Amino acid sequence: MCGGLEAREADKVWKIYFPNPKAAIPVLLEDSGQLDWITWGRRSEQPGYGPPGGWAKLSTVQSGGWDKYRPRRGFGIVQRFMEKEGQPGEKNRISHWFDVPEGFGLECLVIGEGEQQRVYVVTTTPPAEHAWIHDRWPLLTKLNGE
Repeated sequence: MCGGLEAREADKVWKIYFPNPKAAIPVLLEDSGQLDWITWGRRSEQPGYGPPGGWAKLSTVQSGGWDKYRPRRGFGIVQRFMEKEGQPGEKNRISHWFDVPEGFGLECLVIGEGEQQRVYVVTTTPPAEHAWIHDRWPLLTKLNGE
């Protein structure tokens, strides 16, 4: 489900991990073409708008389960994402990092406005060769104009 991301801003490389309540992702908003760092999801103990977690299952998005949040489409502009082997709560889980191909971004939903904006990474089934790592995988989307 991508518990971590790596993004670059100028010469700086940022490693972003979902458990950090200040985690944010650089997101290119489809409707405006603007790139903003947006808070990644909502932890269950955090107040605010939107469901707890940082991910949205593609099947739930397609069936209208996110419609009540009036999401906007965005693309996470990251170079790599991290998947942890196994299930949350298991000990000694191994991290695996995967490159995002040039010209691709993570499919995302952005909900809320202003300081209350949150971004959720859309997930789908993993490629067959990586299904042993985790049962959900970030959906990669080719960026327009690339």
